Amino acid sequence: MSLPVRLGLYYSALFIGTGASSPYMPVWFAHHGLSGAQIGLILSLPMLARTFTAPLIALWADSFRLRRTALIIMGVAVACAYGLMALPLGFAGWAVVWFAAYSAVSTMSPLTDVIVLNRARRDGFNYGWPRGIGSAAFIVANITVGWLLTRGSPELVLVWIAAAVSLAALAARVLLPPDPVHEEGHRTRLADRWAGLGELLRDKGFMTAVVSIGFIQSAHAFYYGFSTLAWKAQGIPESMTGVLWGFGVAVEVVFMWFMEPWRRRIGPRRLLVLGGAAAVVRWTAYAFSPPLWMLFPLQALHTLTYAATFLAGLQLVERLSTPRNASAAQTVSSALSSGMLMGAATLASGPLFDRFGAQGYLLMAAMCLAGLIGAFRLYGEGRLDPP
Repeated sequence: MSLPVRLGLYYSALFIGTGASSPYMPVWFAHHGLSGAQIGLILSLPMLARTFTAPLIALWADSFRLRRTALIIMGVAVACAYGLMALPLGFAGWAVVWFAAYSAVSTMSPLTDVIVLNRARRDGFNYGWPRGIGSAAFIVANITVGWLLTRGSPELVLVWIAAAVSLAALAARVLLPPDPVHEEGHRTRLADRWAGLGELLRDKGFMTAVVSIGFIQSAHAFYYGFSTLAWKAQGIPESMTGVLWGFGVAVEVVFMWFMEPWRRRIGPRRLLVLGGAAAVVRWTAYAFSPPLWMLFPLQALHTLTYAATFLAGLQLVERLSTPRNASAAQTVSSALSSGMLMGAATLASGPLFDRFGAQGYLLMAAMCLAGLIGAFRLYGEGRLDPP
């Protein structure tokens, strides 16, 4: 089996779980009696803390000799945490367990990205191929779990994601290459890893890039947390929610697999600008509860609002970091995109949904506008100019 396929299968094991948890865990929480504000709070707490937890996890992950070791350990730990969610812990207990589980599982993807980006550059394959295989698994989870929810209990969501992350733990050992954290094969001192992180946080160009990426990506918060509930209020069934989510990710997969030459030609800065502009349009339109037929072309914009922004972010972060702090750079970027900014947006989304319904998307459009302004500022960063 070729390495890109093995890497894609690992992404699949990871994303078949997040493809169920992202749209449907709010349904599970609502089934257990939590309000929109409580759901927003419980989802946002680990995101807000990711500004601190993700870099700390990255520093811990770099303490091992092999990059896959941390992924194996985190997969087992998250599976155990999901098992605890089945207990009648109540809001406070679920918040604590979800905090631990989400903090770990949300860091597994950027740590995997470091492995795949290094291998793609070294072995000459398109990073989008293995990532696209994972996105296809995300679609399978969207549609399958949406279909199951029309016929069974929301408890199926928890069973699905626990089984998926258990599979990811096994896949990390079987499918990921035994790449060393450092080419020399030795373990670095904690002080050296802290120094590399400090260099990033003092880098103005790097911080402008990750904050801009973060605003555009974190504006998906209302969509991730409340699109299922908002569409359900419109009379759109949960089975169609899975189709809509799956359609958006399917367009993303096509983009990752077949648009690589175009992406390389326009460069990461213009790609980020396109992603930000598309996001302003998408979330503004969603605020006015468009009919089902219009949701499909709007969902197609996911290829720009998420995929283009994500790929632009990976490339920008890679160019603005060094091998010494590559893991920390990707996790800091992810911590802002899926962490502090995503957490703040998710925390605001709960009360917004309770009071304004779908019009809460307007705040997401405003966040994307801020990210778009930052993306234009990157045109003054010389390190990103073509050689």
